Amino acid sequence: MGKIAIFIDGAYLSKVLKESFASPQIDFSKLSSHLANGDPLLRTYYYNCMPYKSATPTSGENNRYNNMQRFINSLERLDRYEVKLGKLEYRGRKVDGSPIFQQKRVDILLGCDLVLLSAKQRIEKAILITGDSDFIPAIQVAKNEGVEIELIYDTSHMPHSSLTQIADIRKALSQADIDAIKK
Repeated sequence: MGKIAIFIDGAYLSKVLKESFASPQIDFSKLSSHLANGDPLLRTYYYNCMPYKSATPTSGENNRYNNMQRFINSLERLDRYEVKLGKLEYRGRKVDGSPIFQQKRVDILLGCDLVLLSAKQRIEKAILITGDSDFIPAIQVAKNEGVEIELIYDTSHMPHSSLTQIADIRKALSQADIDAIKK
């Protein structure tokens, strides 16, 4: 197999780790090596956004923001890792008064990178950790360029059926996978 790239939807992976695997501390270098399975790795791309921080942030907002910044900095120090950040937008309040936030630009960043690397023939395989069907057009372009698409997902957070259908390979995360990448 030629070079591969790994694309991680950070919000999806965080939710999966928290809700399905009791929030284990994972080693992201081990994650990339485990997923590459001996194939040459061009790079692992991690997509997410910083948590919301108001103009006059609360101590909780500052703590969440600073913790995420430390995490992002740790990823950026890893070999063959690139972090791409979108923006978290405030969208009002729910009936119960809790705030509504929405990630912006994250999906398009991932989609653009997948299409660009595929069209420039930099990769032969793309491994995606996500459940979002918004990536289907980019996946189709990559497949048209001859890139094999592997989808990594969690059975408790099943991807959209259209996403599982378009992937060439589908692999559910297991406890054995998580155990292999723990710190």
